[in-house]
Parts: sequence; C-alpha cells; structure tokens
Amino acid sequence: MQISRLFRTLAIACLLLHTAESACDEIQVAAASNFAAALKSIVSRFEMRTGHKVRLILGSTGKLYAQIRHGAPFDAFFAADVARPERLEREGAAQSGSRFTYAVGKVVLWSPRAGYVDAEGRVLEQGGFRRLAIANPKLAPYGRAAREVLQAYGLWGRLQGTLVRGENIGQTFQFVKSGNVELGLVANSQVKRPGHPIEGSMWEVPQSLYSPIEQQAVLLSNSEVARAFLAFVKGDESLAIIRGFGYAPP
Repeated sequence: MQISRLFRTLAIACLLLHTAESACDEIQVAAASNFAAALKSIVSRFEMRTGHKVRLILGSTGKLYAQIRHGAPFDAFFAADVARPERLEREGAAQSGSRFTYAVGKVVLWSPRAGYVDAEGRVLEQGGFRRLAIANPKLAPYGRAAREVLQAYGLWGRLQGTLVRGENIGQTFQFVKSGNVELGLVANSQVKRPGHPIEGSMWEVPQSLYSPIEQQAVLLSNSEVARAFLAFVKGDESLAIIRGFGYAPP
C-alpha cells in the first residue's frame, strides 16, 4: 500500500514538474529593429498573460534571414519586408501557411532639433546639412525605401557624399539621436511613441514616394508557444499597440 502511494506521489510530482516546465517555456523571436519598441510592448503583455518567456534577437532583415538560413534556432521571424519570409516559406525553412502581414511601415525625415525639418521636407533639397543617415538599402527595407525617396527627388546621386549608412534602421536612428548626424530617413515607429510627445522635428514622407513597406512574420519552428505568440500578435490588443507606434494597419 505504501509503495503504491509512493508511486502515485512520484507520478503527480513528475506531472507537476512537466506542467511547470511547459508553463514557462522560452521561445526565440528574431525581429527587424524598426519593430523593437512595439514588439517589446507586445511581448510584455504576452508574458504577463501566459507565463511564457520571449527572447528577442533584433537586427536587419537581411542579416537575420542569413542567420536563419545558417541554422540559427529562432522560433519566429518578424521581417521588415515580404520577400524574406516568403523565401523562407518557399525554401522549406518556415512552417507552411504561417506567413502574415503584421504592420505596414512608414518613413519619416527626422531630426532631434526642433524646427530643423520643415513640414514639407524641403530641407532635403535646400541642403545645408553635412550628414544624412539612411539604413543600408542592400540589407534593410527602410534603407531601400529611403533610396527610393531620394531618387524620386533626384537627390540620390547628389547626396552620395553626405550619406551615412546604418547596418539597420535601429543603428540609423541612433546616428541621428546621438547628434552625430543632423537628420535621417528613419521609421515613424522610432519617433512616435504612445503617450510621449514627438521630439525634435519631422516630416512624414508621402507613401507614394516609396514602395509599400509591408512587414510580414512567419513561424520557423513547430513550437506551440511560438504559435500562441503569433496568434497573440494578430489579436486586437496587439494591433492597437502596433497602430499606437505609428504603423499603418495591416
């Protein structure tokens, strides 16, 4: 009788241990740096509601894609474009049918100095600045969009000597925020923060001047926690956070 009771006790203990381990599973999520602030807010809500942990790895879409193709153990990927998630799905590196658009990005011309950027962005054509920061067009969709904006104004060739290229849009924003570069073509989500006034001066670039920055996510592993997290991102609570950070609705 005592042996039977002991086995039952051990079985219950093992079940509770397994449940506890499952309740605090950690997933690794790779994300384009422009989405960092919004995603951290979403992650905080998800962790609070589920007890699961989400570890974020931030960088340029191009570099994160390369890491995934070289075997980086990420569970999900939030890119700043459509091409890379689509390619991962086509190459069999992502879970089929999991790809979806989570946000549409916007480009702004921003300076931390009040009154420096006018309401129509004429400062770009007038010059008078030594440095203009953009993300690397070869690696970052926001960099590609910045190049298209400058090409639309006929300034791409003329401003080559002033351009400072960040590896990703996060680094590009820091170049400007630090004061080392007067202004930059950055993500609206980096300048607009819920509950905080916009610092400095900015011009929201008309979206007609650059290709739509449709940002897609894709599931990389078969993790149930990762599936639950992507479902949470699609929910109304997360969508409200995404809109609050200056993205257009997906």
